[in-house]
Amino acid sequence: MFTTARYFIKTSFVFFAVGLTAGLYLYGAKIFGWFVPTTLVSAHTHVLLVGGVLMMILGVAVWFFPRPPKDNSRYNPTLVLLFYGLFTLATALRFILEILAGIYILELLYLGGFLASIFQVGAIGGLIYQIWGRIRPVGSQVREKKGERF
Repeated sequence: MFTTARYFIKTSFVFFAVGLTAGLYLYGAKIFGWFVPTTLVSAHTHVLLVGGVLMMILGVAVWFFPRPPKDNSRYNPTLVLLFYGLFTLATALRFILEILAGIYILELLYLGGFLASIFQVGAIGGLIYQIWGRIRPVGSQVREKKGERF
């Protein structure tokens, strides 16, 4: 496994830990009556699904799919790393701003969370664009033509 894939997978574990901790806090708040920001449920769900699950899927895709063909000008490892950084930063920022918006109820915090979401969507789109050409058959199409079923 190469470095970029490890970044994605380890970062997804961090987001999972953050999301699980937020969920634990939510459950504890029901039991013990702790203060809960109005946006914590949304932040918890978002960091688990987007930060944890989608980051893991993209990391495994970067690792698992075959190298791009020699004539592929779309795939650029430097851009993948750049989009990874943008995705990570935007996800963390969205989580933090969303919680703060539930505590302080400031329109500026909601706007910041929305802008972070736009950067998330852009980074995810860029990553999918980069990986798209790597999703191709490498040998399996030959076995399928011979009648083998998977």
